[in-house]
Amino acid sequence: MLVLRLLNVVAPAYFLCISLVTFVLQIFLFIPSMFRDPSTTLLLSPALLHGALFLFLSANALGNYVLVIQSSPEDLGKDLNLGNGAEVVDWLDGSRSPGSALPSTHFCRLCARVTQRHDHHCFFTGNCIGSRNMRNFIMFCLYTSLACLDSLVAGMAYISATLSMSFADPLAFLTLLPHSISQFFSGALLSSEMFVILMLYLWLGIGLACAGFCCHQMLLILRGQTRYQVRKGMVVRARPWRENLQEIFGKRWLLGLLIPVLNVESDCGRGMHLAFIIAFLTSQNRGTHSYRFVTVFYCFTLEYTFELITNKVYCDEQSNLENILENPLAG
Repeated sequence: MLVLRLLNVVAPAYFLCISLVTFVLQIFLFIPSMFRDPSTTLLLSPALLHGALFLFLSANALGNYVLVIQSSPEDLGKDLNLGNGAEVVDWLDGSRSPGSALPSTHFCRLCARVTQRHDHHCFFTGNCIGSRNMRNFIMFCLYTSLACLDSLVAGMAYISATLSMSFADPLAFLTLLPHSISQFFSGALLSSEMFVILMLYLWLGIGLACAGFCCHQMLLILRGQTRYQVRKGMVVRARPWRENLQEIFGKRWLLGLLIPVLNVESDCGRGMHLAFIIAFLTSQNRGTHSYRFVTVFYCFTLEYTFELITNKVYCDEQSNLENILENPLAG
C-alpha cells in the first residue's frame, strides 16, 4: 500500500514535468526554428499554424486532466453511511448481509471512497475513474496522444534540420538513438540535441500508450462495460451501442471534443456550458440585440429542460440505490 501511495504522488508529478518540458521545447526551440524559412509569409507561416495547433491540443489535454481530478466520483459510502474501511467492503461484496451487494460499485483504498460504475484508479491523475469523469478521462488520453504526436513530428523536423539527416527511411528513426548515444559520448553531439532525441522516443511511447488506452476504453464503452466489470467477470445488460455512448458523452459530445467541459451530471458542467454560450454570443459583433436575446433565451429553455430530465434520472438512480440498502441497514 505504501508503494501505491507513493506512485499516486510520483505519477502526477512525472506527467506535469513532461508537460512542462514539452511546452518549453515547443515554444522556445521548435517553433522559433520554423520562422527561419524565408519562402513563407508571416500569416501562413508553419510556425504560427503549428503553434496554434499545439496550444489547442495542450489546452484540451491539460483542461481535461484538471476536470478528471475536479469531477472526482462521489463517495456513495459517505452518503449512505456504510462505515469505513473493511465495513464498506463487507457491504459492497454482500458478505455482511445477504442482498447488500452493489453491482459495479467498488471501494478504492487509495481514494478511500466508494465509486459508482468504477472503472479503474488512474495514478497519473491520482484519482478514481467512474461514471462522472469517464468522458474527461477519454478526452485527456486522446488529446495527450495527439499532443505527443505533434511534438514528435516537430522534434523530428528540428533534428532533421539541425543534424542534416533524413527520416525518409523508416529505419533511420530506429537507429537514431544508438547512433546518437555513440556520437554524444564521442563529443560530436551536443547535450541539447541528445536531450531532444531522448524526448522523441518518450513522446512516441506516451503517445502510443495513451492512444491504445483510449481505444480500449472506447471498446468497453461500446459494450457497456467497465474494466472493473471485466476483471470481476460481471454480466452486464445488453444495450444498443448508441445508448452506451450517450451515457458517457451525453448529447453535447461535439462541444466536449472542442473545449474541456464537465459531464452533464455535474451542475458545474451545466453552468460552464451556459457561461460559454452566453460569452460566445455576447462577444459577436454581428447580429442585432434582439437576435442575441432570443438565442440566449432559447438556449436557457433547452438547457433548463435538459437539467430537469437529467436530475430526475439521477435522483431515481440514487433512490434505487438507497432502496437496495434499506433493508440490510435496518436490520
